[in-house]
Amino acid sequence: MDKTSSSKGKSRSKTPTASSTAARQRMRGTAQRDTQGELALRGELTRLRLRYRVNVKLPGTRRTADIAFIRLKVAVFVDGCFWHGCPVHGTWPRANAEWWRAKIEANRQRDNDTNHRLRLGGWLVLRFWEHVDPSVAATCVLKALAAKQQGV
Repeated sequence: MDKTSSSKGKSRSKTPTASSTAARQRMRGTAQRDTQGELALRGELTRLRLRYRVNVKLPGTRRTADIAFIRLKVAVFVDGCFWHGCPVHGTWPRANAEWWRAKIEANRQRDNDTNHRLRLGGWLVLRFWEHVDPSVAATCVLKALAAKQQGV
C-alpha cells in the first residue's frame, strides 16, 4: 500500500482518486461516528435504561469504542458492512479495487488487534454488524453486562 507523509510527519495511506464526482461525494459524506447502526443500538440501550459512554478512547490504543460500559469493561462496536468486510453484505468496489481490498483488510486486521489488546486488558468486546437488528444486539449487550456483573 502506498504511504505518504502528513504535515505532522506521520504516515497515512494514500487515498486514490475517486472514480467519479458522485463517488467522491459519497466518500466525503460517510460518517465515522454516530452512524445509523450506532444510533439505533444506542436508542435500544437507552430504552433498556442502560447507562453508557459514547466514542470512548480505549486504554493502551489509539482507538475508540462506539459504546462502552467502563466500570464493567465492556466495549461495543457497530461495524459497517462495507468498511469492515461483512461476509454477507460487504461488497468489493471495482474502481481502485486493489487499494480498497487492502484498506478493508487493514480495517479487519485493526479490529482483530483492538479485540486482542482489549481482552488482554480484561475487557469484553462485543461486535455487531450494522445490519443486525438493534433490539437483538441490545439484548446481547444486556446479557453480557449481567454475566460480567456476576463475574462469569
